[in-house]
Amino acid sequence: MNIALILAAGTGSRMGNADKPKQFLPIYGKPLMVHTIEAFEMNPEVDAIIISTNEEFIDDVKVMCKQYDLSKVKNVVAGGATRQISVYNGLKGVLATGAKDDDIIIIHDSARPLISQKIILDNIKGCQEYGAVDTVIKATDTIVRSVDEQKISDIPLRKELYQGQTPQTFKLGLIVSAHEEAIKNNLPNVTDDAKLVLSFGHEVHLVEGDKLNFKITTFDDLMMLKALLKIGKTEVL
Repeated sequence: MNIALILAAGTGSRMGNADKPKQFLPIYGKPLMVHTIEAFEMNPEVDAIIISTNEEFIDDVKVMCKQYDLSKVKNVVAGGATRQISVYNGLKGVLATGAKDDDIIIIHDSARPLISQKIILDNIKGCQEYGAVDTVIKATDTIVRSVDEQKISDIPLRKELYQGQTPQTFKLGLIVSAHEEAIKNNLPNVTDDAKLVLSFGHEVHLVEGDKLNFKITTFDDLMMLKALLKIGKTEVL
């Protein structure tokens, strides 16, 4: 099976929304996270969806899934204080559905609603071949590294640099083992699943993303999303 794990447990503090996290913000008649989930709902290769969200909003998310006929959603679980905990809890929710080690888990941010069907399919195909893939786009700007936030420490070669996106996609057995090893080795706040898998010696291959697959983090991002949806320049098929 191919199972999407949607991470929707963030606080959205940089958005300045005090009532609910940003993933619940209404965008043209439906919550932001619904736009995201619908991309996986409509993909014929995705068999099931698990949502990891803030514990206090689990019932709201369940109601939302019924309201918008998100029939592939099989489980809604409580996230945690860190991304790592939210993913691990989500993986336990995946296991609770009876998923097997060879099943494919597509981990995606709920705040990246413009994910294309091509990216989803390329993630599934890449994971079938390699067991672990990460969605990236080539860096177009020169990246400046500073250790002390005061002066330049290094300027890496741009041709070797990529910007990470999601999904990050893994065989279930591999990503569960990586998380369990992290817990056993007291690594409590690894913010990237590809990094977690790499740290335990497994290669992670690249899948090409696109610039529209950006994360809604600030108010400017939200305005850009609304503009793109309004002019109809997003590709969803």
